[in-house]
Amino acid sequence: MNGMLTLRILGALLLFLSGALLLPIPLALLDADGTAGPFALAAVVTLAAGSALFKCCKSGKELTLREGFAVVSFGWGLYALFGALPFVFSGAIPSFLDALFETMSGFTTTGATILTDVEALPRSLLLWRALTHWLGGMGIIVLSLAILPMLGVGGMQLFKAEVPGPTADRLKPRIQDTAKLLWGVYVLFTALETLLLMAGGMGPFDAVCHAFATLATGGFSTRNASVAAYDSAFIDWTITLFMFLAGVNFSLHYHALRGRFGDYFRSEEFRFYLALTLGVTALLAVLNYGSSYDSVADTLRYSAFQASSILTTTGFGTADYELWPVVAQFLLVFLMFVGGCAGSTGGGMKVARVLLLFKHAQVQLFRLIHPRAVRLVKLGDLPVDREVMQSILGFFALYVGSFVVATCLMAATDLDVVTSAASVVATLGNIGPGLGAVGPVDNYSQIAPFGKSVLIGCMLLGRLELFTVLVLFFPSFWRK
Repeated sequence: MNGMLTLRILGALLLFLSGALLLPIPLALLDADGTAGPFALAAVVTLAAGSALFKCCKSGKELTLREGFAVVSFGWGLYALFGALPFVFSGAIPSFLDALFETMSGFTTTGATILTDVEALPRSLLLWRALTHWLGGMGIIVLSLAILPMLGVGGMQLFKAEVPGPTADRLKPRIQDTAKLLWGVYVLFTALETLLLMAGGMGPFDAVCHAFATLATGGFSTRNASVAAYDSAFIDWTITLFMFLAGVNFSLHYHALRGRFGDYFRSEEFRFYLALTLGVTALLAVLNYGSSYDSVADTLRYSAFQASSILTTTGFGTADYELWPVVAQFLLVFLMFVGGCAGSTGGGMKVARVLLLFKHAQVQLFRLIHPRAVRLVKLGDLPVDREVMQSILGFFALYVGSFVVATCLMAATDLDVVTSAASVVATLGNIGPGLGAVGPVDNYSQIAPFGKSVLIGCMLLGRLELFTVLVLFFPSFWRK
């Protein structure tokens, strides 16, 4: 482990964050809400810490995979720590733990909140909440690769450690060019959704914040009732569409924008993702029609919205799904474990992993009947490498193990079983709302400090897909 190089890159990331902290200041000055000073102070503190690390820690060596894991894990932690400063300095969230929970939820695109009255916050702080989503969605590290040449050396190590999914594929030979292309698509979709939401009657500020949260699959809203506050079918369907798009591998969007629309349906993962979305939406519609909603239009609207919101791990709400039939709630819990596609901004286990787990189980059953047969696990027309399959099986074991351990820890805080399990699923999968006391119309403010600490860890584990964080706990990781 090259500690000096790791600290230098972390310093560079903090320098970028100090610049991002300045973005809400013009709005704060315009509204005269008193938060310009706290944002400026937070930026200065972050700038000082970043400058100290960047200038004092020098190394001529190249970045290896070990440093990549460390930079990503500690980088996300530092962003949450320093990103919490505006909330603390302004007094909007006096407790530093609560502020850390909120910003970790933002940067990991979880969308879980401790705020009981979101609408009471100044617009500048609401914008900062939305920005934490947007920066964390495509990835702080990927953004840094796109704009900071100093991180170009060894960039693939950072890219592999941060990009969600079983594999990290380049669109261009240079990793910096790949990051720029991904962010270009991200910005384009964000702008398009913002314009459509404004056309649907949403104000410019709310449209920008909701577009940031949608494309990042985050879920922070500027309203206490989330998207339900607008009571607009057009807005609901617009956000549903972009939630679905945000859950798709962004490399497919890039190819589609270049005229290769057929790549969507040549991807087996996308076909499975589409079938899962449509299938669960149809089942929810059947279950909800007549019991929760009287019209077919409303049934489809609310069922499609919640299915996309949970599957893509966005976490927006237009309905209290705890009032839906129990079977419908179970379907949503199943979706919480799945998540979006590999290479998307969504959390969860990822569609590709779930699909390959099913395929692997099918092959094992086939071999029981035909022990001498040779049958490979394939994704599309290509066989899956044994190393990739072993990684997926290991990830699944770690995911289940993390869920069990974290649920036990949450239950130790005297929460009921449903809330304990649901809070872990919702944070480990970066979803936000769960069931019980953390349901779609509730929040995480009543969770004990120890429980919030556990859930903060779950958010980080889920966003960085377990391996990146857990590998730091192996003593051999730190040895030469």
